[in-house]
Formats: sequence, structure tokens, C-alpha cells
Amino acid sequence: MAQRPLDSSVAPGLRYLRHLDLMLLISTLVISVIGVLMVYSATRTKLRLLGDNPELYLRHQATYVVLGMVVMVVFAAIDYHRLEELGLVAYAGVVLLLLAVMSPVGSRALGAQRWFQIGSFQLQPSSFAVLALILAMAWMVTRWHGEIDAKRLGILLALGAVPVLLVAVQPDLGTAITLGCVLGIMLTVSGVRARYLLIVAGVAVLVTVVGLHLHVLKNYQLDRLDAFLKQSDPNSCGSTSAGYNLCESKIAIANGGLTGKGLFHGPQTNLQYVPEQQTDFIFTAVGEQLGFAGAASLLGLFGIMLWRVVRTAQLAYDQVGTMLCAGVLAYVAFSVFQNAGMTMGIMPITGIPLPLVSYGGSSTIATFAGVGMVLSVGMRKYR
Repeated sequence: MAQRPLDSSVAPGLRYLRHLDLMLLISTLVISVIGVLMVYSATRTKLRLLGDNPELYLRHQATYVVLGMVVMVVFAAIDYHRLEELGLVAYAGVVLLLLAVMSPVGSRALGAQRWFQIGSFQLQPSSFAVLALILAMAWMVTRWHGEIDAKRLGILLALGAVPVLLVAVQPDLGTAITLGCVLGIMLTVSGVRARYLLIVAGVAVLVTVVGLHLHVLKNYQLDRLDAFLKQSDPNSCGSTSAGYNLCESKIAIANGGLTGKGLFHGPQTNLQYVPEQQTDFIFTAVGEQLGFAGAASLLGLFGIMLWRVVRTAQLAYDQVGTMLCAGVLAYVAFSVFQNAGMTMGIMPITGIPLPLVSYGGSSTIATFAGVGMVLSVGMRKYR
């Protein structure tokens, strides 16, 4: 079916705004507002007990959301072809940042070296590595017009392997897995032959098995996997910190029942029983305070958001737009499933934040940037 041409009598900016995806925009903004409230509810009591301003994290997260909205508007205003043309530049810049963060200028905390400390802001390059990989993949695949032979597939795999390995050694296994997921989905959408994809998947499984046998993972990562596999054992809750985190996480969600304890009235949340609740385990604050209804509503908002990304990919003018949307879809969908799943015990614990909800500037801004790219594709679907 031929695409409807734009009305040439209308100014270009207004023509694009006519095709702004309001459902994607509104769902994104509502999720981010919920995130600010959840971060505040998970941190206010702890900060008050420490004698700090109970609104500290609230102000920080609200600032990150505002900055993210500005970035989203900028990305949406720029033609996505311009963004894609900067793919290799963005990729090279992120790789350099990933190398630099492992140097003495990077900040180390809890056995990991992942950030640059800039005042009160922690810049985490791995959060932006996903966007850089999406742009670089889109640039290369479209230059090849979707004709991916074995040699070109090897180039794309090498392109993805570099940031995956650099992120994994920080160590940040969760983000490394997310990068791998984005790479796999974009390879599938790019038109790589099924037999090649099966070979790549087989090699990935083999590497994972060999890595586990060679004890490549850190002890705390193995503890997380062990806690996931042994969660039916009643003694697992106190055996490791990962086991304790998982048990308290499930208790907090179950404590919410159908309608929740009410905002700011969750005992598990107020008493700080769930470690790292404002970041990795923010979904437990949603489950306890807003209950099953609130948690399901939040996931429903993510569902609307992802549906609009899929719809934009289907209506994209060209392969560049489809590739960009596919990358953002893989990034957000996997992050939501993994984060919510680990708090409920259906996925192993990893350090993957819940997009737009977990506390953190880099993740929030990167997610808004991804949504901005999708909006740009949607507004330019009629050219």
C-alpha cells in the first residue's frame, strides 16, 4: 500500500508534529513520573534516619527526568538519518569511554569500576553503549542494503563483541547481557539467514557453558545464580546476600496484595528490608505500595510503550528506521522483563535497572534518548 504523501503547504516542522506518537510520549512520561515517586518512597525514610534531606534522591531523579526529556526532544527533532550517520562516531566514543572508565580516572565502588564521578552525578558509559551499538549496527547494515553474508556477519559480531567484553570486565554482567540481546534482535531484523543465526546462538550457549565451568564469573555473580536455582530451599534466604535479597524482594511484593499498602505506607519499604531498593529492586516498592493492580498497571504502561515502538518499526519509511526501533525495543523489553522478573524470582538477579523507574541518571537519559529516536522515525514515516 502506497504511503500517503505529506501536504507540501504545511511547514516541515508542523508536518512532522502531526505524526507525533502521543501514546508513546504519554506512556513514557507517566512511567517516569511513577519512577520519581517510587524512588522517593524507597529512600525518604533512610535519608531521614541518616539526618539527610529526605528529598535528596527525589530531586536528583526529577532532575534526571527533566534532562532526559530535553534529550528526547532533541533526538526527536533531528532526522534519524542524521543520527544514524553518526553511528560509528558514537560507537568509537563510547568504546573510548569504556576503556577510560577502567583507568584510574574511573570510580570504583562495591568491587566494580563503572562510573565517572562528576560532582553528584555518576556517568555510566555502559548505559550509552546500548545506544551507540544500535546506531552503529543500523549504519553498517543499511550500507550493505541488508545483504549479510558470513564475512559481514563476522564484522557485525565483532562490532557487538567489543562493548560486550568491555562492559563484562567492569564487571557489569547485566548490561553485557542486554547488549548481547540487542545485538541478537538487530541481527534478526537485518535479514541474517536463519542458519547463521542458529550457529551464532549455538556458539553463545557454548561460550556460556564453558564460562561457567571455567569460573569466569565473580563469586557474587555465582551466588546470585545459586540463589535463583535454590530459592525453593527455605535455608537459602540467609545463606548468601543474594539469597537474602531475593527473599526480601518476594516478601515485599507479596505484602502488597491486590491493591497495596498505599503510597509511603509499605512496611518492607519504610523499614529498608530490601537492599538497593531505589535501583535494582525498585519494582518491589511498586508491588508493596501499589499492589498487584499498580504493578500490573505499570507493566501495562510498558506494554503500551513497546507496542508503539513495534508499530513505528512496522511503519518506518526505510530499513534505518526499522533497525533503530528494533534496537530500542530489544533494550527496553529485555530490561523490563529481566528487572521485574528477578524481583519475583523468575529470573536470576542482575544489575539491570527498570527503565525510567530505577534511580540513576545515565540509564534514565539513555532511555529517553532511545524513545526520542523512535519518535523521530515515527514523525518521518511519510517522506
